[in-house]
Amino acid sequence: MSRAISSLEKDNCYKSDDHIALLLLPAALRLLIRIPAIRRFFVSKMPAKGIYEYVIARTKYIDGIFKEALAQGFDQILIFGAGFDTRALRFSNQANKVRIFELDVPSTQNAKINQYRKRNLSVPPNLFFVPIDFDRESLPDKLQSAGFDRDKRSLFILEGLVMYLQSESIDQTFRVIQSYAGRESEIVFDYVYASVLRGEGLYQDEKGISEAVAKAGEKWSFGIEKGAIGNFLGRYNLKLLDEKDASGLGEMYFTGCGATDGRGKSSTGTVGLVNGTHCLVRAKRE
Repeated sequence: MSRAISSLEKDNCYKSDDHIALLLLPAALRLLIRIPAIRRFFVSKMPAKGIYEYVIARTKYIDGIFKEALAQGFDQILIFGAGFDTRALRFSNQANKVRIFELDVPSTQNAKINQYRKRNLSVPPNLFFVPIDFDRESLPDKLQSAGFDRDKRSLFILEGLVMYLQSESIDQTFRVIQSYAGRESEIVFDYVYASVLRGEGLYQDEKGISEAVAKAGEKWSFGIEKGAIGNFLGRYNLKLLDEKDASGLGEMYFTGCGATDGRGKSSTGTVGLVNGTHCLVRAKRE
């Protein structure tokens, strides 16, 4: 919903490119959210201030890295917990020379494929769906059987995923990435600060967003201490290329473009607009 609404925004700060997300919504809902007042109502009901802005910034940030990987001739892209990620379709014209693998549980993946069929959305021949039961199946075995090659220059995307995994699963996942990534491979992911999990209340509406995800049955389980991302990446032979917190994302996407605040109120697009609980990270295999 957030990505679909963002695709309809007139303000350049808030407008993002996920027109496919809009197509995947029920027809009645697509009509409703074309009304600006309905869009503002939806955003006003989000569980924390700045989350809508964060989703927009995250989408734009990862879109940029995805397109860079295509332009630089990466061999393959692996999207963990792909959900309703639409980049393989949105950038299909540029992506015809790279193999894209979407990894997810069968129920979510089948729901997505069915929606593509209902909307007559063509699945590119270079997109491979890899269903996996994480409790019963080996990730390396599934990747191997799907044709994902070791030691190729690859982009690994973990969007909105890391914070939901247990520490053991985090370690296993990053060990697999370390094992499969060729030189100059990259990874992009987002995480929440460990202090958020401890409920220290250091960031705007931290309590609201934490309670909302817990209520939805998806309580956050993993966080990284502020300033410790380099140590975390070092365990897996990854070098930090970029880290964007709320301030950095605000400067990058919501400064100097005459934005509104997502709820219809005027704003100068100053830093601090984005919810502060999350960070985005880009790293490289040395």
